Parts: sequence; structure tokens; C-alpha cells
Amino acid sequence: MSGRVSHLAGLAAEEAVAAHYRRRGMSVGGRRWRGTLGEIDLVLRDGAALIFVEVKRARDFARAAERLSRRQFERILATAAEFLAGEPRGQLTETRFDLALVDGAGRVRVLENLCPD
Repeated sequence: MSGRVSHLAGLAAEEAVAAHYRRRGMSVGGRRWRGTLGEIDLVLRDGAALIFVEVKRARDFARAAERLSRRQFERILATAAEFLAGEPRGQLTETRFDLALVDGAGRVRVLENLCPD
């Protein structure tokens, strides 16, 4: 897949995931939010709580899930801390980390509340 096609497929996957969360009453607080340590694909607001979402796309859900490395998850955690610095409650903000998987047919599966090992 060419770089441009891959980029557009990634954007489509992120939009599918954002729509998934919006249907559940959440609002998008940020897309591809970039801090000094990395990027977070989606930041969702659920009332006063925040959900940081990493989106992974592949032919099937299992392959998509395999694409999140421990090192990448650690970068996401550090970047989320940067994002929280701008929130009224800062690090006390209720947060959750989700992995959203998108398969080749555009179906979305969300793994909620990831925790580092």
C-alpha cells in the first residue's frame, strides 16, 4: 500500500472509531494530538472523564492488536500526561486508555481500559 493510500486508510479508520464513540454519547476532544513525546490518535470526552484511544488498522482484529508495542503504549501514557497538564483537574482527571481495532471491512472493536503489564 502506498504512503498516501495508507495515510488515507488510517484517517478513515480513525473516523470510524470516532463515530463509534460519538454514537455512545462521547465527544471528540482531540485528533492526532501531538505532544513533545508522541501522538495520541483520539482523545474523547465522556463528561469530565477523558478516553485516550490508539487506533490500529489491519486485515483482521488480531493483526491490528499485534501492532501496539509496549514501547508505543508507554509513549502514549507519557503523551497523555502532557495532555492532562492542560485540563482543569490536571493529573487528577479521570482517564481511560482504549485500543480501537479496525479490520479490513471497516468494522470496529474496542478494547477498553488497557493497563501496562
